[in-house]
Amino acid sequence: MLNFTVGPVMSSKAVRVVGAEQVPYFRTSEFSELMFENERLMLKFTKAPRGSKAVFLTNSSTGAMEAVIMNCFTEKDNVLVVNGGSFGARFAQMCEIHNIPYTEIKLNHGQKLTKEMLYRYDGQPFTGLLVNVDETSTGVLYDTQMIGEFCKKNHLFYVCDCVSSFLADPFNMAECGADVMLTGSQKVLACPPGISIVVLAPIAVERVKKAHVNSMYFDLADALKNMERGQTPFTPAVGILIQINTRLKEIEAAGGEDVEVARVAAQAADFREKIKDLPFEIVSESPANGVTPLHPLHANAYDIFLKLKDEYGIWICPNGGDMKDAIFRVGHIGYLNHDDNTTLVNAFKDLMSKGLL
Repeated sequence: MLNFTVGPVMSSKAVRVVGAEQVPYFRTSEFSELMFENERLMLKFTKAPRGSKAVFLTNSSTGAMEAVIMNCFTEKDNVLVVNGGSFGARFAQMCEIHNIPYTEIKLNHGQKLTKEMLYRYDGQPFTGLLVNVDETSTGVLYDTQMIGEFCKKNHLFYVCDCVSSFLADPFNMAECGADVMLTGSQKVLACPPGISIVVLAPIAVERVKKAHVNSMYFDLADALKNMERGQTPFTPAVGILIQINTRLKEIEAAGGEDVEVARVAAQAADFREKIKDLPFEIVSESPANGVTPLHPLHANAYDIFLKLKDEYGIWICPNGGDMKDAIFRVGHIGYLNHDDNTTLVNAFKDLMSKGLL
């Protein structure tokens, strides 16, 4: 199998080896030290401001999104939600569920958020902003610095869902002024799904500690308290946390977060160069490094996904809803290289020779 999806992705041998080991008991000083190291490296790689904290939740990244909504906002808030696809819509849906007043900045598929669009909401009585930095369904990368300047000017609590963009696209939490950043284990961290990570700037730490959350499992104040001793409130996905530790140290040994971002960017650039003469249109006006969204000009997107999976042993990422037949996505994260890109492109060319592309 050759996996070009955007999660779960291909893992390195070191991460796979750790995953094959027996899972140890975790209420120990040894596991606490590993968790402290995980936190240190996450704060380093996100370039979080001094005094920031990280918590590790055993759930998908959607769980982290909802935990942030529940812990950082109330019915007294009024938030802006950037909705440019499936995951922006998910933030809006969560606000609806938890009775958080919100307004959507609704974008077309592949459309980037411009300063002019954003500043239509300047000076209005909003208290927060939610954005999926890489709207993974359409591969659009939003400008975190521009949004951060808007949030600072308007005193908004700024939440960045970096699930697909963390370590794939440049991100400086301190410089852009993000109060919360979240991501998941199955993206550029290239581990199995099951762990989400929330990084909280000092202002977010204080907000979480004062929150009154109607939840036991999603109480981030409890998670922060337990993390003071390098632990989690409940039994975590211990094996995945150990794999994350291996992966974070792997990235650090290779040169750190900027080197990893450059590696993913080079993987994306190589693929996009190799498909220039193929009958595809890149959908995004502002493509993220982690994924290329493609509209096939003469074929059905979902049919291409099935053909590659069933006949070539290659996985690309399909879409759902109104994008199912029009757009598929090729990921550039995980344990992939330029030769793998060539293998995929050759499969596309073979489909063309058969009149299927």
